[in-house]
Amino acid sequence: MEKKEWYLEYEIQKNRPGLLGDISSLLGMLSINIVTINGVDEGRRGMLLLARSDEQIVRLELILRTMDTIQMTKLREPKLRDRMAVRHGRYIQRDADDKKTFRFIRDELGLLVDFMAELYKQDGHKLIGIRGLPRVGKTESIVAASVCANKKWLFMSSTLLKQTVRDKLIPDEYNENNLFIIDGVVSTQRASDKHWQLVREIMRMPSIKVIEHPDIFVENSEYSIDDFDYIIELRHDPDEEITYELMHKNAMFSGSDFGEFEF
Repeated sequence: MEKKEWYLEYEIQKNRPGLLGDISSLLGMLSINIVTINGVDEGRRGMLLLARSDEQIVRLELILRTMDTIQMTKLREPKLRDRMAVRHGRYIQRDADDKKTFRFIRDELGLLVDFMAELYKQDGHKLIGIRGLPRVGKTESIVAASVCANKKWLFMSSTLLKQTVRDKLIPDEYNENNLFIIDGVVSTQRASDKHWQLVREIMRMPSIKVIEHPDIFVENSEYSIDDFDYIIELRHDPDEEITYELMHKNAMFSGSDFGEFEF
């Protein structure tokens, strides 16, 4: 029988020497393998486990609930956030009201790149929006995650080097495995009808699309925030407010300051 992966998380109630050894021994007696273990929060520990049957996990849960040294907080099939927490030693912050919105600060770029790379590796259509002020690292993180996921990325609109606006693809670029990057500000303020026709064509493809400044994108298109599978917010610090006034001012001068590429 093929082994199944589980995520176990517990909070330490009475820390004492040998506690982790006791839990490891318990897992060993139940023939449950430990894949990865790490602290995921202050006083909390997370584990990725491998078990042959659900009955092993049921027995584990019954025994853990009798222990007064720990309090089990999670025992489930691992989610992406669980894997990231064990890998990086902390949980990704998620909006309390909007569960598809995830928050990062610039010091967590490594965690952000790893998180996006895992999203990119999933098959099929996925629409990801990323919010953040200029020069916070949005585009660089998108590209770095593409490299990690072994995905070819294509800029449909961007200001990374010069202002890029594309209105057609070459045949080889119509590939579901490619990752398409759209800057909502550039597409809104500088793009032609041909560009938007291409954007609509890409949006219908079963591929990964990443849109910078999704709020501006949906304000000026037929799409809505509900169409996004994930929204990522990137800030310099946790209290930074993401506004678009500065972006609008920069866009007024972008043509003369930077020039533009059109394809």
